[in-house]
Amino acid sequence: MASLQQQGSGGGNSNRVVAVVQTPPAGNKDFDQEDQLQQEPGWKNFLKHVGPGFLVSLAYLDPGNLETDLQAGANHGYELLWVILVGLVFALIIQSLAANLGVSTGKHLAEHCKAEYPIFVKFSLWILAELAVIAADIPEVIGTAFALNILFKIPVWVGVLCTGCSTLLLLGLQKYGVRKLELLIAILVFIMAACFFGELSYVNPPAKEVMKGMFVPKLSGQGATGDAIALLGALVMPHNLFLHSALVLSRKIPNSVRGINDACRYFLIESGFALFVAFLINVAVISVSGTVCLADDLSSENEDRCSDLTLNSASFLLKNVLGKSSSTVYAIALLASGQSSTITGTYAGQYIMQGFLELKMRKWTRNLMTRCIAITPSLVVSIIGGSSGAGRLIIIASMILSFELPFALIPLLKFSTSATKMGPHKNSIYIIVFSWILGLGIIGINIYYLSTAFVGWLIDNDLPKVGNVFIGILVFPLMAIYVISVIYLMFRKDRVVTFIDPTKSDPIAMENGHQGGVEMQNAPYREDLADIPFPN
Repeated sequence: MASLQQQGSGGGNSNRVVAVVQTPPAGNKDFDQEDQLQQEPGWKNFLKHVGPGFLVSLAYLDPGNLETDLQAGANHGYELLWVILVGLVFALIIQSLAANLGVSTGKHLAEHCKAEYPIFVKFSLWILAELAVIAADIPEVIGTAFALNILFKIPVWVGVLCTGCSTLLLLGLQKYGVRKLELLIAILVFIMAACFFGELSYVNPPAKEVMKGMFVPKLSGQGATGDAIALLGALVMPHNLFLHSALVLSRKIPNSVRGINDACRYFLIESGFALFVAFLINVAVISVSGTVCLADDLSSENEDRCSDLTLNSASFLLKNVLGKSSSTVYAIALLASGQSSTITGTYAGQYIMQGFLELKMRKWTRNLMTRCIAITPSLVVSIIGGSSGAGRLIIIASMILSFELPFALIPLLKFSTSATKMGPHKNSIYIIVFSWILGLGIIGINIYYLSTAFVGWLIDNDLPKVGNVFIGILVFPLMAIYVISVIYLMFRKDRVVTFIDPTKSDPIAMENGHQGGVEMQNAPYREDLADIPFPN
């Protein structure tokens, strides 16, 4: 057996190992493991890979998604349903790319960024990734506060403070088995889904208009572009890319090309099913909100609620199905939605810090620190602006996530299309073209909205001319830095090689990475990431 080994230059304790084998050695546990997997039914192998995709999909049902869905439906009816469709198709593609990157290289996205980029770029990407986790945590904080306000009538700002205690409670429950806890939370979240599906059947939105909104792109009406960007920001979140690429490393995968290909396919199927469920729930929320708020016989009280619809006031949408108990059931499901999302934020923060800095923190330390940072803006806004101000903060946080997306998305697209990093597992030309078109489209929309919104604000505000000039001097350079940074990430050539081609160092021919009885050894399983409470 001839073998090559390269220590990953980006940290972590994963080695990229390639071996060329003519005949499987007797007693080799990697080949024994693969033979065992080949003998088992496909559905059993699939179930062994289930977990990461469903955990990641919880982020697509968090309070940020519900808030942006409710406002999009109330303000624009079914017009923005196409954004949900495009966003979740794109989410499926990039989440599968993130999973493939981790499985094929044995390193997650944060570790690749650390290995690839200079220290200043690496540090900047780490700061942006941490800000993305905090921005994603803000809707969870406010959603939990709204739920406590509905259930116990306590002020929103007090509910924000209580979320710190809820974090400790959640971590205390994890010791009894996080899988059981996640199952309970998932059941509660799907209670909300059942409520909206029940209400959807009651209000009976026009199918023609729903299908038109889903397949005919349109941005008309005041604030449509901003609401569309907020929807995308709530759907396609940068910290999810770091999370998914790391979660797949908690699975033991046979060290062969076939084993890696099978794992990538299983993770794709799992993510597709989980995101399809998330898509149906998001469509139901928008359709219910649009049908109720745009109805001709809408009462004056509900009309006022629809004009400033927030998570705190949305329970009236379910009264047709649940009656007087609608607010209680809605609040319990909203509380579950906010708390379940803390799990994804906690894990994402752990992997980002470990990957960029090779620094590990205990879960409770990391979770408490992130939550305290997220509480600060939520607390200030809720005290000053009340529940309506807190609801607007969710929209702002979603837009921040959308603006930060390129700084996780572009490295992922480049790494997953690079033969030097992925070898035979790199993306096909069709996936490359489609993912880059969608990615550049989202980036272009962000830049366009950022520019036009700021210029429009400068023209329409009541500040003196001196103030406008001063603000322009500060903001325009920041916009230029944003654009230059995106261009730099797009056109910078990758320099770090993590894939070793065995055909260049061994006389045995190797066609497509797996022909002729030749196997490519890989080390995707990571002991340092195996403490995730998933069954192997």
